[in-house]
Amino acid sequence: MRSGPSWWRRLLRRMGAPFRYLMPRGLLGRALLIILLPLLILQAVALQLFYGGHLDVISRRLAGGVAGDVGMVVEILGRQGGEEERSWVFRQAAWRFDLSLAYEPGASIGMPSQRQSWLPILPLEEDLSQALRERVGLPFDTDWQSDPRSVIIRVQMPGGVLHVEAPRKRLFFGTLYLFVIWLVGTSLLLFIVAALFMKNQVRAIRRLASAAEAFGMGREIGPIKPEGASEVRQAAAAFNQMQARIRRFIAQRTEMLAGISHDLRTPLTRLRLGLAMLPAGTEQDAAAMSEDVAEMERMIATYLAFARGEGMEQTQPADIAELVEDLAARARQDGATVTVEAPGTVVLPVRVDALRRCLGNLLDNARRHARRIAFAITEVPREEPGRPPGRWVMITVDDDGPGIPEAAREEAFRPFTSFSAGGTGLGLAIARDIARAHGGDIALEGSPLGGLRARVRLPA
Repeated sequence: MRSGPSWWRRLLRRMGAPFRYLMPRGLLGRALLIILLPLLILQAVALQLFYGGHLDVISRRLAGGVAGDVGMVVEILGRQGGEEERSWVFRQAAWRFDLSLAYEPGASIGMPSQRQSWLPILPLEEDLSQALRERVGLPFDTDWQSDPRSVIIRVQMPGGVLHVEAPRKRLFFGTLYLFVIWLVGTSLLLFIVAALFMKNQVRAIRRLASAAEAFGMGREIGPIKPEGASEVRQAAAAFNQMQARIRRFIAQRTEMLAGISHDLRTPLTRLRLGLAMLPAGTEQDAAAMSEDVAEMERMIATYLAFARGEGMEQTQPADIAELVEDLAARARQDGATVTVEAPGTVVLPVRVDALRRCLGNLLDNARRHARRIAFAITEVPREEPGRPPGRWVMITVDDDGPGIPEAAREEAFRPFTSFSAGGTGLGLAIARDIARAHGGDIALEGSPLGGLRARVRLPA
């Protein structure tokens, strides 16, 4: 048996699914929507109450008054058929009822023509027609378009047509405009004030988000100024404290690892000195032992580089194409076949030495297993939910080596995982750590050259 709350939650999710795509993505848009919806509902309720109650009653009463006056004139004219009496009725109607009358003997109004409504949002025309049907009892026609200041009413009498010009002010009251202007104006003013306040609050949150993203990419931004609501200020203060703690931790770890590096290299230096002072006849053994000591120094340097990272280096604008070309030129000097395809100048804020180490590790891995290596730099749009649009800079390193099976490519990034003899298994781990510290990543794919492709993605 299904539980009630979970069933209702699923039902509400299904009902709200079509509206999810209409919801604004940003906090500012959603906050303004939260403010705007109650205002619109309040206006709708107020207008409905006004139109359905006050306006409807007043409109019927005004229309009934005009129709009653017209009906009285028609009744008097029907009883007093002489020309002199008709003139007297016209004068009295103009003075007492503010109605302009004219009589056209022998005329006929014919079929009433279809005219465009004067003010469709108001029930004035319908109310006047209903009141005339009730209080006049004769065929009639109303014209709201010919005269902007009067409503022309034509009544079919037995001997002709009675023309009545009734002032619009007797049927329409100007306070309606004031009411609508006041309602819409105050709501618009409140919405603008709320939007300005919300924009300031969201600006503080955006600044905090930008600072967190920049700090995650290793860019030096310094402490941010707490501003906005108390909760946003508290979050900014907590971010500044976290930033300071992380920097302090990195500095302490770097100092500790520098000391470890010094302590480890001291006995290795003594071993080198002892090997150099071995007696004659042991040169072959001494050379092999020296190679082992050099291998130990290289492994220690690699392990320390992996543990220390590049956290203390500051970011600065650098030309990625120039950096890649420099790495390729050095590899060519060592006999490697390396090509570079770059669009020209590609300047990014990066840690230059760290990125050089990252791309150098990828290049060394390719040189160890392949004969041909190809660098390529491209730019693609960046569209991610929750982040402003931008672009990615893609750096690919292709080789024609044996490659890595697809199932083992993600495993290759784990520390101390090596697919070749003599490797420490830290090159790819260090490269990914550096790329992610810049806000990017590294992925391994199949290469068009037949080997492995390493794709480095960096945010521009």
